Amino acid sequence: MTIEHDFLVAFSKTFGLFYLIALSIGVVIYAYLPRNKARFDEAARAILDEGDRPCR
Repeated sequence: MTIEHDFLVAFSKTFGLFYLIALSIGVVIYAYLPRNKARFDEAARAILDEGDRPCR
C-alpha cells in the first residue's frame, strides 16, 4: 500500500484546520471562564500600580 503525496497534503491541511479551530475555541473558552476573571482583572490593573512612575 502506497500513500500518495496528494493524500498526505490534503490530510495534513484538513487536520491542521480542525486543530487550529479547536485550539481557538479552547482559548476563547479559557478566556471567558468566570474563575479567571479575578486573574485577568489583576493583570489589567498591574500595569497601573501606584509605585510605577516615569523616570525624571
